[in-house]
Amino acid sequence: MPDGKAEEAADWLIRLQAGSVEPRLKAEFDRWLVASPANRLAWERTCKTWRNLGLVEPAFKNLWEDAPHLPAKAEKQLPRRRFTVRHYAGMAMAAASLCLAVLFVPAFFVRIEADYQTSTAESRTIVLEDGSRVQLAAASALSTDFTDGRRNVKVLKGEAFFDVVPDSARPFVVETKNVTVQVLGTAFDVDLTDGITQVALAHGSVEASFRNAAPTRLIPGEMLIVDASGAIRKESVSVEDIGGWRNGELYVVDATIGSVVEQIQRYHPAWLTMADKRLAEQRVTGFYDLRDPDRALEALVEPYRGKVHAIGGSARIITRF
Repeated sequence: MPDGKAEEAADWLIRLQAGSVEPRLKAEFDRWLVASPANRLAWERTCKTWRNLGLVEPAFKNLWEDAPHLPAKAEKQLPRRRFTVRHYAGMAMAAASLCLAVLFVPAFFVRIEADYQTSTAESRTIVLEDGSRVQLAAASALSTDFTDGRRNVKVLKGEAFFDVVPDSARPFVVETKNVTVQVLGTAFDVDLTDGITQVALAHGSVEASFRNAAPTRLIPGEMLIVDASGAIRKESVSVEDIGGWRNGELYVVDATIGSVVEQIQRYHPAWLTMADKRLAEQRVTGFYDLRDPDRALEALVEPYRGKVHAIGGSARIITRF
């Protein structure tokens, strides 16, 4: 199943349970459901997992069961109930559980491949074999290969700031899922968020390339942004703001709210999810305090009439209601 589909299905679970289903919301859900086979598969698995967990019948299960591919109807028909905070909390916890189950497998393989990794709200400094230093952000992972004269590092997830020791005989190469960065000696930041790779140069010079495309050279104060489709653009950024997470500050330029939430997730102990796709797609530029992730979330979404719903210490659900 493509990355993110399980969470999209869980978000729809949350939205359909959160109150009366308006025609506009149902139409939006129907469009999402038929948009791709991956959406239908994610929804089917979400519904099946929900029932297998032995939870209460969904308040709006008739919306789900209109589709012929969904699991068979339960025999017992429960009366429709008004939404309460208790129901919301139970539903959110169940959705969190099923999403964590789906996300466990890729996280497991990252753990096997990684030579270095950090947990939530943890950062660490790594000195590599050649003396180069890597500051690894929270909830991040990388692997290294310094055999046969190579200096190769692969960022598996999250973010890292590199300060590379010059060696003209051995270029330093950093790889992500779809971008390769080659340097001789420089300092730069690499961030993987929401299918997007960002490379920001603090000093020196680097060349970044997307798969087989011609490399793009960066100068200090430039950020290269490559999305999952291969679209490439440059942005200007203050050198002082590059790798600001090292000081507990997150600075973003023309980023989606959804991608910023993903970055804040690295520093938040609770599970974060967005139940409003349109809100997630809004773009922002600004500073956010990673030392207080709840406050950072509120500052991020309040200008767009967003609200952060806390479900104890285990979940934060971001909506427009």
